Amino acid sequence: MNSPMLPREKVFRDPVHNYIHVQHQVILDLINTPEMQRLRRIHQLGVSNLVFQGAEHTRFTHSLGVYEIARKICDNFQQNYPTKNGGADGLWDDNERLIALCAALLHDIGHGAYSHTFEHIFGTDHEAITRQILTDPDTGVGKVLRGVSPKFPEQVASVIDHSYPNQQVVQMISSQIDADRMDYLLRDAYNTGTNYGLFDLTRILRVMRPYAGGIAFEPSGMHAVEDYIVSRFQMYQQIYFHPVSRSMEVILTNLLGRAKELFEAGDFDDHYNPRLLDPFFNHNFTLRDYLMLDDGVLNTYFHYWLDYPDPILSDLADRFLNRRPFKSATFTTASKDLLPKMAALVEQSGFDSRYYTATDSSFDLPYDQYDPTSATPKTQIEIMQLDDTLEELSTLSPLVGAITGKVTGDNRFYFPKQMLAKPDAPEYTPVIAEFQRYILNDEIIDPQILSR
Repeated sequence: MNSPMLPREKVFRDPVHNYIHVQHQVILDLINTPEMQRLRRIHQLGVSNLVFQGAEHTRFTHSLGVYEIARKICDNFQQNYPTKNGGADGLWDDNERLIALCAALLHDIGHGAYSHTFEHIFGTDHEAITRQILTDPDTGVGKVLRGVSPKFPEQVASVIDHSYPNQQVVQMISSQIDADRMDYLLRDAYNTGTNYGLFDLTRILRVMRPYAGGIAFEPSGMHAVEDYIVSRFQMYQQIYFHPVSRSMEVILTNLLGRAKELFEAGDFDDHYNPRLLDPFFNHNFTLRDYLMLDDGVLNTYFHYWLDYPDPILSDLADRFLNRRPFKSATFTTASKDLLPKMAALVEQSGFDSRYYTATDSSFDLPYDQYDPTSATPKTQIEIMQLDDTLEELSTLSPLVGAITGKVTGDNRFYFPKQMLAKPDAPEYTPVIAEFQRYILNDEIIDPQILSR
């Protein structure tokens, strides 16, 4: 697949990759579409900037970073593993480059305002919307892709939904070690000011190689791959699953949920009505409606709602905008039985438990072997031996083997900070004292221990 080259390479300055190199006219045209520019107004890490103040980076900067890593992979494959017969030998066919680069750039194009929280409340599907944006003849992205060829939009979309026949291209964008994950780990580490996500990107790209079934890694690079796996594990535990970030997501979820309830009950005063959300409240939105929203639009409505007469809506808006997170305690299967009682105590303290309590379960699988029976089978990481046979990573690495298939994370119960008032505080009550009886060292006590 060919596309006109720019007369002179264009570069974008980037804190992670130094320069992002754009050589194809179609890539520059895609960057300049309204749909791509919209990603500048959507945070990459949702509400995590309320915990890590530097995490102001966007889906736009991440998308360019994924493109740049994919470009480097294509360069490496073309220089060191070029096909001699159109890819039939399992080596790299550079005719796939443009599809890979476009898929890398556009892989997040369908994310909505506040991404996963909005998706949960309104039942949207960012992956389905991504396909719609790519294939709709009326979107800026769709027009640019169709300019390459009539079939090109569907081809790019098929890479993102994993149905594209060339698995080298698919795995470059989506696998257990791909351009997407490598960029967001490095970028999120940089912007949160942490070192957990750092790994040797240059070395990993150097030892990647194509084969007939996808992408493998040379044995000499196994330690760099191990480092990547451990970095990803640490980022999930320390950054992505941070309890305060999850608390702010709970508040955002409950805020939007309360607005939805008021709208459906016909109680939304016309002056405060969020007109751009009407199609979502009515379960009848168009692609244009979806693309009109971004983080800033929602924040504007939240500011309006600070003065709304409904005390729950106005309070939740204040908690979100002014960073007043809920507190939380972890719970297990055994202590889960106490949650209804604790929610009732929150209710007795004057809070509507539907909006002032919540449970959140955040778990991750750092690495897993391929299981074709799984609902979402993962592409395993293959190490190519000197005789061209493939060995799955965890069979060679004791380090990766130790965490393979091991789910990590926790369950948390969220509640207002007032429920942890000190005995000498004016708001301290017998109900709050009873609530605190169930929590010890940030954990909800096993009822059997409590009864002893």
